[in-house]
Amino acid sequence: MSKMAAEGGGKEMNEIKSQFTTREGVYKLLTHSEYSRPNRVPFNSQGSNPVKVSFVNVNDQSGNGDRVCFNVGREIYFYIYKGVRKAADLSKPIDKRIYKGTQPTCHDFNHLTATAESVSLLVGFSAGQVQLIDPIKKETSKLFNEERLIDKSRVTCVKWVPGSESLFLVAHSSGNMYLYNVEHTCGTTAPHYQLLKQGENYTVHTCKSKSTRNPLLKWTVGEGALNEFAFSPDGKFLACASQDGFLRVFNFDSVELHGTMKSYFGGLLCVCWSPDGKYIVTGGEDDLVTVWSFLDCRVIARGHGHKSWVSVVAFDPYTTSVEEGDPMEFSGSDEDFQDQIQFGRDRANSTQSRLSKRNSTDSRPVSVTYRFGSVGQDTQLCLWDLTEDILFPHLPLSRTRTHTNVMNATSLPAGSGGTNPGSNGNNSISSSGSTPGNSLPPQLPRSNSLPHSAAANANSKSSTVDSAIASGVSKFATLSLHDRKERHHEKDHKRNHSMGHITSKSSDKLNLVTKTKTDPAKTLGTPLCPRMEDVPLLEPLICKKIAHERLAVLIFLEDCIVTACQEGFICTWARPGK
Repeated sequence: MSKMAAEGGGKEMNEIKSQFTTREGVYKLLTHSEYSRPNRVPFNSQGSNPVKVSFVNVNDQSGNGDRVCFNVGREIYFYIYKGVRKAADLSKPIDKRIYKGTQPTCHDFNHLTATAESVSLLVGFSAGQVQLIDPIKKETSKLFNEERLIDKSRVTCVKWVPGSESLFLVAHSSGNMYLYNVEHTCGTTAPHYQLLKQGENYTVHTCKSKSTRNPLLKWTVGEGALNEFAFSPDGKFLACASQDGFLRVFNFDSVELHGTMKSYFGGLLCVCWSPDGKYIVTGGEDDLVTVWSFLDCRVIARGHGHKSWVSVVAFDPYTTSVEEGDPMEFSGSDEDFQDQIQFGRDRANSTQSRLSKRNSTDSRPVSVTYRFGSVGQDTQLCLWDLTEDILFPHLPLSRTRTHTNVMNATSLPAGSGGTNPGSNGNNSISSSGSTPGNSLPPQLPRSNSLPHSAAANANSKSSTVDSAIASGVSKFATLSLHDRKERHHEKDHKRNHSMGHITSKSSDKLNLVTKTKTDPAKTLGTPLCPRMEDVPLLEPLICKKIAHERLAVLIFLEDCIVTACQEGFICTWARPGK
């Protein structure tokens, strides 16, 4: 019996899920809505570039204006996307291209100019070129960096500049980023550059030439590859995730550095913005997702659920909920209260405008939950909720949260480190043996690690609301509870001594940003990279194995979630009730 049970357990672990349940309901994989190469044969992806997926809506009269583009190996496909409505017909791609000598690595549609007759699709390639194609008209095409005089390295990310019909930005594995205008040529000789701006670990040059030519600007950011960049929702800021482990956020127009963050270890692979532009989430080789406040320029939470590198992070604007009005009008159990707090009556349509009201002086309390997701090389999809208790830790609620895993060295028994974030334990850096002087001024509530501008909001909530939230807080799905910590205590205790020698000698001045950026031992314990035990550790709402191969795509659409793996299968998950 026990042998059978053990085998069953093992099988279940490796079983690929075709549905999962969250508080909103059940998400179901629609097997008939799977897009892939027409032959449906799994692509042998060893050594090939990541599969990427781009969507555009061409606003045609039929009401079926969604189009999807994806690359698999040397091929790129363009289909009508029927989503949750109808089965995919793979026999009739609108456009299909096969490339020789170079492979497509990424692509982006211009949403401003798209019509039923014409779309502008940029495609980046492994040898450095960028092609502008129109998969509907088919005949028009332009090639940028054709002779590879501008950059010879792989294109890692290409995006249209928000609000522009002609400007686009291209990042390369060289660590360089170039601004192009589709109307301009690239010239027949290598460009000459003139320094425009220099800052900490970045430079920006303009192109010097008699007639206007591409690239308009050349950015050099950090050390090593620039893996992904993302424009803020208002298009004014640019977040860059680099192989040197740094997130750098720039004001795009003034080319000024707004703020930086350092990964726990390894490179940062992906980055995204919350719908209101207040938070940035990154993922990378430390197997963690990290939440960074744009306003405060600091890490406010980390999430541990993946067992390998995190390849994509994305916010779900349709499940990010804001609830206005007085939550106390609701009477019921903790569970009911919890559901009501997490999923407001108002839904996504006006999420952004309501989010912007969150910090206004309006006396009516507002409750916010941001939903985001991540996929990784461990073939798993994780969903996360970012809730009030994490976003505004200075509210009195935080004093009641001693049972959660948010603690400093002061509240830990001597020698017990934080929770181990690495996949193999050797990478975990602990502050075991650190003195209480290392952690926090005692007058701060225990769950905080750094001073926080939201303290000003502390008075805006009534104490009745606080006590109600506090009583419901143990139901928050975002935080790992203390009992889990106890269970893993023995294991963690051993692991966490593996790099204990890195701990600082005396009080690391929290506001000291070290100049030598590259040495991780110098950034750990500073605001650039707080210690594990100094910021809240989120637990995923769900963590499900959904593919055979590493995952490379996660996109939240209104009625579904789209994922894709390296075998070239693009999957559609219907949202509850869709």
